[in-house]
Amino acid sequence: MHMTDSALLAHIAKQPNGKAGLKHLFKELRIKGDDRAAIESALDRLAARGDLVELTNGHYVATSRSREYIPGRLSIHRDGYGFLIPDHPIPGVSGDLYIGRDSARGAMNGDRAIARITHTGANGRTEGEIVKILRRAHPTVVGQFRINRRGLFVVPHDERLTEWIEIPQDLAIPDAAAAGNAQVDRIGPKPIEISDVSQLDGMIVNAELLEYGDRKGPPVGRVIEVLGSPDDFGIDVEIVIRKHHLPNRFPAEVIDQAQSMPAVITSADLKGRRDFRDLPIVTIDGETARDFDDAVLVDKLPNGHYALQVHIADVSHYVTPGSAIDGEARLRGTSVYFPDRAVPMLPFELSTNICSLIPQDDRLVVSALIEFDRGGEPLTFDFCRGVIRSAERMTYTNVHLLLEGDPAQRTRYAALVDRFELMREFAEILQNKRYKRGSIDFDLPEPLIEFDESGAMTGIGRSPRNIANRIIEEFMLAANEAVAAHLEQTGHAAIYRVHETPDPKRVMEFEEIAAQFGYSLGIGAIPASRHRYKERKAEGRIVHKDIILPKEIKLSSKAYQKLVAKIEGKPEERILSYLMLRSLKQARYSEENSGHFALAATHYTHFTSPIRRYPDLIVHRLLTASLDHRTYSNEAELKSIADECSLTERRAAEAERELVEWKKAKFMEDRVGDEFDGLIISTARYGLFVELAELFVEGLVPIDTLPGDHYAYHENVRKIIGQRTRRQFSIGDRARVILDRADPLERKLQFSIVEPVKPGKRKKL
Repeated sequence: MHMTDSALLAHIAKQPNGKAGLKHLFKELRIKGDDRAAIESALDRLAARGDLVELTNGHYVATSRSREYIPGRLSIHRDGYGFLIPDHPIPGVSGDLYIGRDSARGAMNGDRAIARITHTGANGRTEGEIVKILRRAHPTVVGQFRINRRGLFVVPHDERLTEWIEIPQDLAIPDAAAAGNAQVDRIGPKPIEISDVSQLDGMIVNAELLEYGDRKGPPVGRVIEVLGSPDDFGIDVEIVIRKHHLPNRFPAEVIDQAQSMPAVITSADLKGRRDFRDLPIVTIDGETARDFDDAVLVDKLPNGHYALQVHIADVSHYVTPGSAIDGEARLRGTSVYFPDRAVPMLPFELSTNICSLIPQDDRLVVSALIEFDRGGEPLTFDFCRGVIRSAERMTYTNVHLLLEGDPAQRTRYAALVDRFELMREFAEILQNKRYKRGSIDFDLPEPLIEFDESGAMTGIGRSPRNIANRIIEEFMLAANEAVAAHLEQTGHAAIYRVHETPDPKRVMEFEEIAAQFGYSLGIGAIPASRHRYKERKAEGRIVHKDIILPKEIKLSSKAYQKLVAKIEGKPEERILSYLMLRSLKQARYSEENSGHFALAATHYTHFTSPIRRYPDLIVHRLLTASLDHRTYSNEAELKSIADECSLTERRAAEAERELVEWKKAKFMEDRVGDEFDGLIISTARYGLFVELAELFVEGLVPIDTLPGDHYAYHENVRKIIGQRTRRQFSIGDRARVILDRADPLERKLQFSIVEPVKPGKRKKL
């Protein structure tokens, strides 16, 4: 009898308490002979994934039904304890599972594990112990090599990896062949030749873990790379790449395959494609962009309608399922962009050459051709394979200048001026249409790290965003929605970009802070009196601190949109926009369509960036399969691909954010002792965070350094208040601060408040 893994899991989940014994399964499912080995293998696979837990008595429990065994991801604190973040909600349990130090020993931050609930307190706090590590998050650890009386160690750069890695003497110097291979794609200093272990003391190394440690001893590893000295130029990028386990070396097979691809388009390649080469199609990207995924054209039809053409690089023509390049692209999931370099998803030969829509060169594309009425509503969709020849490689800056009337740019691109004017007109129509349906636009500024010609950092600015950026954003949003709608309407499988409705408790946390500024999302929360707390909870209401939410929260994106409009241009805009964004859930990829809350879109996907995002490549394959009237051959893998791409996207975002914060702290090292104007953006029991007005950096003012009094944090009002003077420090307050300490390695800045005194005198308290 053949039974799929999912069918076997579903059968066990249906049993009482989601539990079944092996003998019972054989008997009930009438499994005999060789089929028993197949069932046992399936049970092992399900247990390895965390879908089942094997008990000592030979029984298996489906974790989706269990109230005792919980799969999830571990978050380990620097002090050694941790929390298990469950994969799915646990009935009767609020929040994450607390894991004590003893149970957490041997586990590492980010590991996937199964924990058993051991205790649930009256306050709802649930404690557990780890029973099995399902998947290790850290096959390698980057850190500083240390030699002391106890032996040789690597101190992890990641402060959440609490155990030092013990290195046996004979495993401290990397194997020469392995070390040479490990240096591919580096931008930092050249490999260092190590002949004696003593030379390693203080160096930054990458160590492979051989043992993960337990209560009896520390983890053990071997050095596989010597990256250099902590002060070497470019070492920060190398550390971040390895800390986040970003694949940054293309295997030889992938390079060979990329280099063997013909750069010339043949007549066979053009068969069945629509020819757009005579049209004035252009790309618009940033000044430093090296790969160009998308090109656009807008026409106005005789009936007053708009015809939008979005042409996307046809990566799927070159990267076929199951190929070496495809496997590596799936592993990477996305390109990662650092201030001074990128870790691409695809090899150079594809990402910046064959697939990139280079001006004046023929390039293969997948095209979305959409007709809109005068109000921006889509009327017809047409999708096809095509070939284009981009007329110009435009930048956001020169398009912006052209549209602002710059004579030089309008002369240089005279033949295209009318086209760009039409693009602006149509983009504004699309933007207004989105606004009417409730789409939220958080116009939060992004940091821009500035470098000189030698690559040294010179400053921190704010990334410009102008009408040219919005033109491309609107056109890409429109194309993504059109493809998602087509795949859904035709019944074809898809990977969607989904964004769920916010969690009510996160919304209430935001409401509390917004109320301090006189704002609200208008969701109908009411104060909770003590004697009605239990009554309201029994009614099914959500109670958060002293506020009761309506039984049915009808929160739409328009509530956020209206508040964004109210605070525009106000001093508190930066803070409230950031906190609103934090109250929302993270967007993710899914094979099931649940809509996109922030965009107020019923269907949305990512189609427009296949050079740098793997889900876009999959969407191209799904779309072209529908054009060919065939079923996509790998539908069973879509859930796994969607989940993997969500994880690699978050990994890339964390790595990019960490390096930017590191470079900010490094830049501020030379400014210790300087004074700055700042804005209090957050408060906590240990102090307040300020963002500097000019430099786009933030740091902590510890509570014990606040002047003139002893201060305490009042959580109910999120204020820090002096016990004697009642002086308050609140979110949104302006403050003059002095930089006391900058720690690039920990990416932390520490400030203190500067008190104004009489003219001629100024002191730090």
